[in-house]
Amino acid sequence: MPREYNFTVVLERQQEGGFLVLVPALPEVVTFGETEKEALAQAEDAIRLAVGYREDQGEPIPQQEESRLRQVKIAIHS
Repeated sequence: MPREYNFTVVLERQQEGGFLVLVPALPEVVTFGETEKEALAQAEDAIRLAVGYREDQGEPIPQQEESRLRQVKIAIHS
């Protein structure tokens, strides 16, 4: 039976186009896609590879806690 993991991904729209994808629980996973759909597909592949590598090396797989993403807005007065 396959093991299932759940990871939060962060999509950052890039000025030059496309999306940078980060996985906070797996800092080694950084990928990119031209569209959101492509970026998420790339993230799935990269996560699968990272988890497989960690399993092969006997390294722990981080347990994903429920994530909450918030934005903080600041103003800097010059």
